[in-house]
Amino acid sequence: MKKIFVFLFALLICRNTFAYQKISSNEFGVGDARNQNIVVKCTTPTGGISDEKCALRRYAKCINNNCTTWGAWRDLRNTTSNYQTWQDAANACCRKKGLR
Repeated sequence: MKKIFVFLFALLICRNTFAYQKISSNEFGVGDARNQNIVVKCTTPTGGISDEKCALRRYAKCINNNCTTWGAWRDLRNTTSNYQTWQDAANACCRKKGLR
């Protein structure tokens, strides 16, 4: 019974994990024109690192050089979807490519 419980617990944890490798993270711009960029490499279904990359970006919402609120994260190849975190954006981007 204990082995079944451990297996189910491990299955639940693995199902919600993100599988990508962050390559770079940058913030550009000053004043009212600021943005953050992150590039990740996706993971193959077997656990290896793929050559496929996802580029993610979000822009600052600035008023009079006061940038306190950032916009949603977006995949640069599919800018119609918005994500709360860059991890959610990376996960969705990699899934669209058939990867993890």
